[in-house]
Amino acid sequence: MVQGERKAGSKDRTLGTQLLIDLYDCEHRILDSKKAVEKALVQAARAINATVVETVLHRFSPQGVSGVVVIAESHLAVHTWPEHGYAALDVFTCSSLMDPDRIVEELKKAFSASRSESRMVMRGLRNRALNLDFAEKTPATI
Repeated sequence: MVQGERKAGSKDRTLGTQLLIDLYDCEHRILDSKKAVEKALVQAARAINATVVETVLHRFSPQGVSGVVVIAESHLAVHTWPEHGYAALDVFTCSSLMDPDRIVEELKKAFSASRSESRMVMRGLRNRALNLDFAEKTPATI
C-alpha cells in the first residue's frame, strides 16, 4: 500500500490525490530517451483508465528528460536523472478510481526500476481532521 493512502470506506473528501513516486536503478537508455519516457507515461495513464489530452516533453543536453502528460483527470509529470538511474514522478488526479499500486508497478516496469518509493498526498481536504492525522505521522508540518 502506498504511504499516506486513505483507508477504504473513508468519508474524507478531497479534490485530488497526488502520488509522488521515486524510481531507483532505472535503465539509463530509457531515462535519457524522450520517446521512451513519453511511452512510459502514456501507457501508465492508460493503465489507470485516464484520458490523455496532450504530452509535452523535453530532452536536456547532455542528458535527462522532463515532461508532462496532461490527462482529463489532471496530469502525470516526470524528471529524469540518467546519470543517477533515478526518475521523480508526480501523478495528480481528481478521479477516485486511480489505483496507486497499479500505476507504481506500471511505471517501475516501464523504467526498469529495481525499487521504488511512493507517497500519497490528499489535496483540497474538506475534513481538516485528516490533515492533523497526516501531520502526526510525518516529520513535516502541513
